[in-house]
Amino acid sequence: MKDERVLIFDTTLRDGEQAAGTSLNVEEKLDIARQLERLGVDIIEAGFPISSQGDFDAVRLISRELKTSTVCALSHASNEAIDRAWEAIKEAKNSRIHIFLSTSNIHLVNQLKKSHDEILEMAIRSVARAKKLCDDVEFSPMDATRTDIEFLYKVVEEVIKAGATTVNIPDTVGYSIPSEYGKLIEGIFKNVPNIFKAVISVHCHNDLGLAVANSLEAVCKGARQIECTVNGIGERAGNAALEEIVMALKTRVDLYHFYTGIHTEHIYKTSRMVSDLTGFAVPQNKAIVGANAFRHQSGIHQDGVIKKANTYEIMDPKSIGIPSSALVLGKLSGRHAFKERLLEMGYDLDDAALNRAFKAFKELADKKKDITDRDIQSLMGEEMRTTTEVYHLDHVGVSCGNHSIPTATVRLIGPNKDVLADAALGTGPVDAVYKAINRIVRVPNVLTEFTVSSVTEGIDALGEVLIRIQSAGITYSGRGSDTDIIVSSAKAYMNALNRLLNAKKSSVPSSNKG
Repeated sequence: MKDERVLIFDTTLRDGEQAAGTSLNVEEKLDIARQLERLGVDIIEAGFPISSQGDFDAVRLISRELKTSTVCALSHASNEAIDRAWEAIKEAKNSRIHIFLSTSNIHLVNQLKKSHDEILEMAIRSVARAKKLCDDVEFSPMDATRTDIEFLYKVVEEVIKAGATTVNIPDTVGYSIPSEYGKLIEGIFKNVPNIFKAVISVHCHNDLGLAVANSLEAVCKGARQIECTVNGIGERAGNAALEEIVMALKTRVDLYHFYTGIHTEHIYKTSRMVSDLTGFAVPQNKAIVGANAFRHQSGIHQDGVIKKANTYEIMDPKSIGIPSSALVLGKLSGRHAFKERLLEMGYDLDDAALNRAFKAFKELADKKKDITDRDIQSLMGEEMRTTTEVYHLDHVGVSCGNHSIPTATVRLIGPNKDVLADAALGTGPVDAVYKAINRIVRVPNVLTEFTVSSVTEGIDALGEVLIRIQSAGITYSGRGSDTDIIVSSAKAYMNALNRLLNAKKSSVPSSNKG
């Protein structure tokens, strides 16, 4: 049997950004899009241009920059949204307009207040309009898994007649189970006469934890495009995880007989980048990219792995870009050796970025005896998070104890390179640090989440802090890492504040997409 190609449609920058608490600026979206292209993603859904000027600008910039991946823009089934989507992607080397329209009775009766005939007419008209602008048009009958089946067949048939080159069958609310979803896809192939004129795509949500299983079952029944996100982020419980889809197809090619164009050695780096920039930590036990995915604690398991790795590892960690050996660098290592190791790990920095990263590496080496590749990856996440600083954390010091009032002193470098310092008391050392920073920056906000985790093991491990703050109803995330958890906390807070300040400086309104 000849293996068949499955297209990977990544919607991290659209559906992924809809995850509650996520906010990406234009530069961060471009960084992720470039990494997705390096990863080998076929189609990148870059955003929803009609939703905000910010999304429009991001999609347009990504369209101008990418060379190989198709850039896709989401659109309502309306003339204005379709025209706006095309305006954003028209400069792309490869472009696609993706139109969505609800088809389930639940949505039609309770939300849209429209009949089947009205929805069918809207679907046909919108696809035909998009087709006049762009050769590559995708249509999604939203909430397809709860749509009357005969009506779904009719919609799919008619949008293909109108020019749709891809038809997506979304499990919008994660309601379906694999056998049911597979039967739905199979039924479409049997009952839509012109089905082979379009690629059938699947977009599964994870509300019941079945998004990946449903997607794989759909491929077995004839779908040839899977819509997914890095780390599985997205609305509510998220989407099918790209890394799980790709590695399931690769690891069990004996069963599935499908392949993708994904360069799997970039998976781990992509996962870390998305986690760093969105502020969503990857769970320790997350499949493929979690910290424990290739760690063994049981003595029996350890013995087996030492003797032969595949006794308990069905994948080589190097196949997804996780180094298996510790980094042999220390405080005496030079800039050239550091640069060479970064290149081996997939980081190609310009001179300015390399200088900043090397300085951070030397500072860490003075504090930590054994530096691992995970430490370096954390430093690189720090580098990505500090490229748009308005205020830079220059110094933080605390005084605390069980019989003293926690006190913090903070020194920041301001927008005009001026040195700003202040001090404050708090209920604890972190609270004191944040109050001191607030006395300088003076931007009203509320801390809504504070999480601490360890990047590596041991007493000198890097501590990573994730926080979320809210200002004017909008959430901004921040991360920081250091061997000192107080410093990590300060870095994370400054990262979130800088995002907030950059958003305020911009005239672009933030958006909440439905």
